[in-house]
Amino acid sequence: MDNYTIKEGKTIAIISYITWIGTLIAFFMHNEKRNPFAAFHIRQSIGISLFSMVNSVFLIRYIGVWTAGLIGFGLLVLLIIGLVGAIQGEEKKIPLFGDIFQDWFKGIA
Repeated sequence: MDNYTIKEGKTIAIISYITWIGTLIAFFMHNEKRNPFAAFHIRQSIGISLFSMVNSVFLIRYIGVWTAGLIGFGLLVLLIIGLVGAIQGEEKKIPLFGDIFQDWFKGIA
């Protein structure tokens, strides 16, 4: 990917990792002006946000607060990895789920 595309989509990519609200804002900003770099990071952040919501709503009830807390911490680490990749201008997939998120959400962004 060329430097112009990365530079143009970097702001949207970074915003997408700032909570689920940032993901929504980035998604709507991306719809106005499509950018492949931003789309990559939006797909990653949508996956992390959805897993985080599932963890918060369902898993706490069924597997307990401590286990859900550990999963939440793992999701936070994945979020930070994605954010650092966006800041550095890299299309670095998050560990374990990066390929899955790119496949599941390829039609979204």
